[in-house]
Amino acid sequence: MRLYTKSGDKGQTSVIGGRMDKDDVRVEAYGTIDEVNSFVGKAISELDKEIFPDIIADLEKIQHELFDCGSELSNITERRKHTLTEEPITYLEDKMDELIDEAPELERFILPGGSDASASIHIARTVARRAERLIVSLMKAEDKISPVPLKYMNRLSDYFFAAARVINARLDVPDVEYARSAKVFRGTNKKNKDEKRS
Repeated sequence: MRLYTKSGDKGQTSVIGGRMDKDDVRVEAYGTIDEVNSFVGKAISELDKEIFPDIIADLEKIQHELFDCGSELSNITERRKHTLTEEPITYLEDKMDELIDEAPELERFILPGGSDASASIHIARTVARRAERLIVSLMKAEDKISPVPLKYMNRLSDYFFAAARVINARLDVPDVEYARSAKVFRGTNKKNKDEKRS
């Protein structure tokens, strides 16, 4: 089997149910999700399996879910099935609660970076936000798009932020606060979180 087909040489690509221009917002959306997945894979390769077994397991799970998102967005058939459910969104929310409890107190904006893996996760976070914006554009152009991929990408970028901070914390690498940031967070410990929910 050859890796090249030459079928895209005129600026179109195959999707489930047909072909479309490579710069179509749908292709931009699921292509950007593929970018996120690549940075997640990079982060996994940078994480110590002894220190981060839980985060590695989460990231591997996320990689499959990102494939699900991309597959769903690349489907233009009339009777498409929405394969992505709300379960992964709930899972991410629960995991974020755990990570927030572990991370140091947060009062100000922080700069992306720190350890190699944390920096990769921050890149995945910002690319996930771009994917989210593209999905919004796609939903404006077509009314048959499930709302679940958008909700998933929104929650995922938040998870990445929490995970990036915990990665740095476990490696004793401090987050760098944005020098001109005011105090914009009430704190991230469990007491404040419970007060916010009540």
